[in-house]
Amino acid sequence: MLSVLRDRTYLHLFAAQVIALVGTGLATVALGLLAYDIAGAAAGSVLGTALAIKMVAYVAIAPAIGAIADRLPRRALLVGSDLIRVGVALMLPFVDQVWQVYVLVFVLQAASAAFTPTFQAVIPDVLPAERDYTRALSLSRLAYDLESLFSPALAAALLSLITYNWLFAGTAVGFLASAALVVSAVLPKPVTAQPTEGTEHTGSTRGKAGAGARLFFTTPRLRALLALNLAVAAASAVVTVNTVVYVRDHLGRSAGDVPVALGAYGAGSMAVALLLPRALDRISDRTVMLSGALLLTAVFAGLGGVTAADTGNWRWSALLAAWAAFGAACSMVLTPTGRLIRRSAPATGRASAFAAQFSLSHACWLLTYPLAGWLGATAGLQWAVLALGTTALAGGLLALRLWPSRDPDRVPHPDRITHLHTALDAEHPHLAGAARAPEGWRHSHTYVIDSLHHTWPTAPHHAPGH
Repeated sequence: MLSVLRDRTYLHLFAAQVIALVGTGLATVALGLLAYDIAGAAAGSVLGTALAIKMVAYVAIAPAIGAIADRLPRRALLVGSDLIRVGVALMLPFVDQVWQVYVLVFVLQAASAAFTPTFQAVIPDVLPAERDYTRALSLSRLAYDLESLFSPALAAALLSLITYNWLFAGTAVGFLASAALVVSAVLPKPVTAQPTEGTEHTGSTRGKAGAGARLFFTTPRLRALLALNLAVAAASAVVTVNTVVYVRDHLGRSAGDVPVALGAYGAGSMAVALLLPRALDRISDRTVMLSGALLLTAVFAGLGGVTAADTGNWRWSALLAAWAAFGAACSMVLTPTGRLIRRSAPATGRASAFAAQFSLSHACWLLTYPLAGWLGATAGLQWAVLALGTTALAGGLLALRLWPSRDPDRVPHPDRITHLHTALDAEHPHLAGAARAPEGWRHSHTYVIDSLHHTWPTAPHHAPGH
């Protein structure tokens, strides 16, 4: 798996991703402490609102950035996003009003919504070989899981020496380092489709903003990915929102066991991320991802048993096993996602496709996070497990139905360019074999151009009057 790090460009980009993730993790801890300083006992509601703002920014901003990404230099977009995040991190220690927190969180997450899909769209161009790209996806999954374990531990160690405001400085340093690493990398130029003389190939920014979503809704396996995103969001919502409730309230264990439970989730995810590269050499993405989604349903059934039990020391071990299984199943779905998008989108549309995945997947979390929190708090954990387990089951079954069992390796995504021919000679290739055309014949037709290979019309088409 580590062989892909021999590629200097990818090594710099991966290091940028890891450092930025650590900076984000420090900011998450510091933001919670800042909210407590400002709002006291109402800090939970402040953080809940900030999380909702984060999701709204992701859902709204990512498609817009994907629409204009091909007009902007990749390096400038990535570095600019990092520098915006540096500015926000440096401003956060000085806020003293809740509304200021909300505004800065929105700006911070809007910059992240610009950075992440652009970064994801660059990697397939840096590592065009399927085998290398698969290993890069696994490394990325590992980076997210390790960050979830490492950042809180690092924050706890730092807080024993400094005040939490200095954690924001650490965040800023992380984003600056990320920007420097991006600048030092030689990024490949994005593939763009250039129309030939006499053709028009334009689209409004508004139309391009919806191009990625249209690709998802018109491609069977990407429609299945939407359903899989919902299943994963249901499981991750239970873990993210209700871990503390299970550990502290339902099981009556100490606060120190909360990170242990979260660590079990991360361990399950990392184990699968390490095993998947070789497995995907032999097993199809469809088999792996659908198996992960259906495994989620089985884990929800087991969690229902843990939730229904009022006593028993076995419940703690069972919860850890459930969380590890959730992590493994989610990793089975999430790790191959980039492969799926790369195979399904033309090279010219990767930025908008990754932006759509980023936006639509977070829309699922925007639905399941409040459901896990509000239903668990008002109706009890058992009802939350039932509702989210049903959601995961529905997502898995829908994906199974939507994803054809005989799925082609690559889906052709032609760019259709309609243009008009006027006053063609009867001997013109377009009229070959047809009856002699009357003078002034006007011939309109559509070229279907494979965006992956850029097969453009041959020289005879570029005649006068074309």
